Amino acid sequence: MTEAEPTRRALHPALAVTGGVAGAAALAFGPGKLLRKPLVALGVVVTATIVVVRRAVSGDIAPTGSRTTTGTVPGATVPGAAPASRPSLRSLLDIVGRHRPRLALATGLSGVCQLAEVACGLFLGWIALVLIKGSCPPLLALGLTTASAQLWFLAGAAAVACAAVAGLSYAATVAWRKLGQNIQHDWRNSTYAHVQRLELGNLEGERTTRVAGVLTDDVTQLGAFFATSANDIVQLATSFLVLVPAFLVLAPQIAWIAFLPMPIVAWLSFRYQDRVGADYAVSSEHRAELHSQLVNSLQAGATVKSFCTEEYEAERVDRLGEKCLRSNERTDRSTVRHAETIRACTTASMVGMLLLGGRSVLDGALPFEVFSPLIGLPQQVLVRLTRLGTIVDQYQRTLTAYDRVRHLHALPTEPVGEEQPLDATEVRGAIALERVTFAYAGRPPVLKDFSLDIAQGQVTGIVGATGSGKTTIAKLLMRFQDAESGRVLLDGRDVRDLARRDLRGAVGFVAQDPFLFDGTIADNIRYGSFDASDEQLERAARTAEAHPFIETLPDRYDTMIGERGAALSGGQKQRIALARAILKDPPVVILDEATSAVDNETEAAIQRALRSFAEDRTLVVIAHRMSTIRNADRIYVLDRGGVVAERGTHAELLARDGLYASLWDLQAGERAA
Repeated sequence: MTEAEPTRRALHPALAVTGGVAGAAALAFGPGKLLRKPLVALGVVVTATIVVVRRAVSGDIAPTGSRTTTGTVPGATVPGAAPASRPSLRSLLDIVGRHRPRLALATGLSGVCQLAEVACGLFLGWIALVLIKGSCPPLLALGLTTASAQLWFLAGAAAVACAAVAGLSYAATVAWRKLGQNIQHDWRNSTYAHVQRLELGNLEGERTTRVAGVLTDDVTQLGAFFATSANDIVQLATSFLVLVPAFLVLAPQIAWIAFLPMPIVAWLSFRYQDRVGADYAVSSEHRAELHSQLVNSLQAGATVKSFCTEEYEAERVDRLGEKCLRSNERTDRSTVRHAETIRACTTASMVGMLLLGGRSVLDGALPFEVFSPLIGLPQQVLVRLTRLGTIVDQYQRTLTAYDRVRHLHALPTEPVGEEQPLDATEVRGAIALERVTFAYAGRPPVLKDFSLDIAQGQVTGIVGATGSGKTTIAKLLMRFQDAESGRVLLDGRDVRDLARRDLRGAVGFVAQDPFLFDGTIADNIRYGSFDASDEQLERAARTAEAHPFIETLPDRYDTMIGERGAALSGGQKQRIALARAILKDPPVVILDEATSAVDNETEAAIQRALRSFAEDRTLVVIAHRMSTIRNADRIYVLDRGGVVAERGTHAELLARDGLYASLWDLQAGERAA
């Protein structure tokens, strides 16, 4: 953007206001007789408004920036997702979903409330008329002939109208807020449920903080719009629908000037909506980056302190904060400029109405008793019209938030076909990979034409260099990923034909970095086996050799361990994760580098636990430490490219003096040279 661009953008609204005022003056005092006719002038105003609104809805008014459809950064796309359609006013009904009856109720309450407010303004105008002229002609037909009687009647009517406004406003506000809360609740639940069904690869490709931001900030914005701005929209629309016919019938001479700002404000609002769309997307992206950096820095507190990089981290946050500040300032300037332009339009319209209406009263063309109560009524519309900037601002934020929610919903979930049931009690645990090929997106194949047999009821160790496909084998068996070709078999059945829930229920999985939830030790061991008794819980902890250290804690099994088990050591977390798998009691268990980050004592404890737990079940131990799998019934040694280089027992592989023996000697320190 050039230096002159902000100035030009700032001048556009001013020129629009100037043009509108000049046009009003031309209509009022110019030589053109046709346009001075009230109905023709009002028709021009209404037609111009309709044209602007239709062009905006059809997407023709988008001069500078276009809204992103991914909810991330401009131009970003979603791999494997269908292109999202451009959000529009119809998106609001999509957001409301099944709560349309609540929307209708809230809309009705707001509309009636606005009618009561118009009536209150009308009564107050008649009171002023009685005080000025001593009588209000419309009340004479009711038999109220004296000024005192008319004042009492009008004061009572105004009081009733004000009370109705208060009651209806309360009911409408509660209804709108309840609608907003229900929308938030439904979208958060449905979006979170969708996230839980995402393919693991897609979920890992998204920033966790970004997904959390969609589930919190963006979903909250969807409900916030209906809790606040939607009420203003309904009241503004009701005011126009009531007052335009009223002016047309009672004071057609000034109807067009009273509502002249409509096309100008509509054009400015929709133009602003499209101009600021890209700015909001950029601001959201910068906020997500800042939030992510703050979370990462706090979680890496020990690393930051150990490397003395506090100032470096502070500078990083400062730079990101500066980017957020600049993008927010740019968006705020657009918002304030728009709001003040609207205010200038409405003020100019009020001045023109007083001028033309006053001339008509002086000329005798418009009775003062008609003009007097109407003077204050347009103010209700004009005051609400000044909020249009805020309404459009919230509308834009809501569409941007809806964009991000739709982007998340567009990510593919785990495919569901004709899945066959699997009874875990009947699983024997024989596993086979037959000519399997698999590659992560954008990378060469990790496994290519790969075959492997894992005997049932035995302990099978898998070792190999980093990148040789060890963890990929576990993901394929758990169906976190599916093979591109070949088959992964459990008891002779292709795992792709089995129900995912049944398959994962029959396979226990302990990762290298097990996740522990913020809660008690008992809650974490019971996770997934929620109905387990205290006796079963303690038995699983004893088998995992976790019971001794749990007994030393202040609250034993009720001890809170903090987020991700922050209050526990790495070995303690591993033993709790192992206890969780033991309590699940699956026929097949996969340990993926479960001892890579523990000390020798903890490793020995885990090995003792595995010896007793492995009886009568299939145990697959993926390890980097050779000592972890030395007692396995069979060991597979993988080389880079997903090749089975060697297989056999620990003694057989050492006697072969090949890759396994070399790795063993390196870890034992005997062939360091």
